[in-house]
Amino acid sequence: MNNEQKVKHLMARAGFGLSPENFLQKTKTPYLKIVQKLFVPTKPKPVKTPYYNKLSPKAYRNLTKEQKKKVRKEIQRLTTEVNRNWLNQMITNDSQPLLEKMTLFWHGHFACEAKRYDFAAQYINTLRQHALGNFRDLVLAIAKDAAMIIYLNNQQNKKNKPNENFARELMELFTIGRGNYSEQDVKESARAFTGWFANKSDGSFNFKAEQHDSGSKTFMGKTGNFDGDDIIDIILENKQTARYLCQKIYRYFVCDKVDDNRIESLATILYNSNYDIARLMRHIFESPWFYDPNYVGSKIKSPIELQVGLAKIVRMRFDTANAGIYIQRALGQVLLRPPNVAGWPGGNAWIDNSTLMLRLNLGAYLVQKSNLQLNVKNGPEEMALKAPKQLAVSTDLMPLEKMLSDMQPQTKAIVLLGYLLASSLKNEAAFIQQLSTTHESQKDSTKRILSRILSLPEFQLC
Repeated sequence: MNNEQKVKHLMARAGFGLSPENFLQKTKTPYLKIVQKLFVPTKPKPVKTPYYNKLSPKAYRNLTKEQKKKVRKEIQRLTTEVNRNWLNQMITNDSQPLLEKMTLFWHGHFACEAKRYDFAAQYINTLRQHALGNFRDLVLAIAKDAAMIIYLNNQQNKKNKPNENFARELMELFTIGRGNYSEQDVKESARAFTGWFANKSDGSFNFKAEQHDSGSKTFMGKTGNFDGDDIIDIILENKQTARYLCQKIYRYFVCDKVDDNRIESLATILYNSNYDIARLMRHIFESPWFYDPNYVGSKIKSPIELQVGLAKIVRMRFDTANAGIYIQRALGQVLLRPPNVAGWPGGNAWIDNSTLMLRLNLGAYLVQKSNLQLNVKNGPEEMALKAPKQLAVSTDLMPLEKMLSDMQPQTKAIVLLGYLLASSLKNEAAFIQQLSTTHESQKDSTKRILSRILSLPEFQLC
């Protein structure tokens, strides 16, 4: 692979691809220098929390049924606004692409349905704050996060009546993985997390000592007066936790098919660094094996990766909150609405009969502004009926037109294929020849060639 190909692969996995301007700039920069820039310490920019004059619990209780319904509807709208704010940040934050990608990864790992706008923004920002930091800090912060506490019922985890939901998912999905703990460990862990509540007014962590089981517990072969911090520490002491995390990171950033020897090597790096996430990710992106041609174009883009990547190419902006939501629903991945606590399965599950045609047509629609039929996947019937044919989306092809300025159609096709596809097409010469019509304006030829390439099955891969 040459440097340009390595940079494209790096930025497809460590980000969401490159805008035309960044493609021209970054592909001339040695890829290892770009890796270094990904890890320059910067303060995470928080996702914006919409303003809302919240009522006190007492004031809310005094409302009529109709007034309460209006309040709930407004909170739902504001949660949609948080979704849009986060999506726009992924699209526009070119200075922190890896932070954006890691935050999306952790959203799938610590899957959580956040129904209240302020808790939703707080949850995203918890992930962002620790996305490239220390995994222990991240797990502990999530364990104290209001959205997660409510989602996994730890608000009901009380002394003498423990709720096991969070304790179970902590081990099964968030840290060590199924088969590496016992049912008794789940029970003892739940006891350790009793009294870990959230303040429903502002989402702050609220430890209630009177609801905490302070008795002796035996967890994973160790006995003591453990609380939640201790449980997390014991789990992290087991190297299997590092292996489990590295398997998930490898599948997400490298390849769906796991290499056991490589996982063991990565787990050693993560474990010996005291779970330094940035240290692990930098090792991956600097490793020659990461750029193996067998890994390039081997992964199906998630709906969010597809949407954000397209937005960077055509400078897409959503003119209404619902435009982005309808696309997410139709493609099968709505931010802050995972299908369950295990998150989205990914891989081949991203594509089925209800999503394939939309994925193939979405790019051409954005370029040509043609009608688009949206079938809302797994959504309420009324939302499917309201799905618009014309989405409120704006695009700007000027950066692309500037990149392709004064080129003949054949040259445009060659340049765009190199820019937009992870690897070369089969029968690429014949495809380029098909696109070499000359009886049209420069602008029209750019739109036509771009639409054809964005409609290729190969564009679905990264």
